[in-house]
Amino acid sequence: MTSILIVEDDIYLQKLYEMMLKTQGFKIIGKAGNGSEAINIFKALRNKPDIVLMDHRMPIKNGIDTTLELTRLNSHTKIIFISADNSVKKQALSIGAKSFIEKPFSIDQLNNVIKKVIENSKVVNN
Repeated sequence: MTSILIVEDDIYLQKLYEMMLKTQGFKIIGKAGNGSEAINIFKALRNKPDIVLMDHRMPIKNGIDTTLELTRLNSHTKIIFISADNSVKKQALSIGAKSFIEKPFSIDQLNNVIKKVIENSKVVNN
């Protein structure tokens, strides 16, 4: 079962992602409301997540800075950037994100991207 860490400052979106992903058969192993919290959770997890869903605009530490730190901690971390801010797409992909999904998106789109990333296919345009 694919494990996922959700990094999203909007608590309602966190819950929606969790509910949608669980119905698709994914396991949610953590949720963080900002980048700093995500890094602490990531470090504390004995079994690292297969996928990290990363928002960009968050308090304390944004998605770009968090992605940089997570990939330094574990170069095999597969991060899927999810943001309404398309202006950071190129940067997110250049620093290690495997894919970028622009909000709003469908559960089918998210499900397909997760599957492709798990299969090691780099997905850029979604």
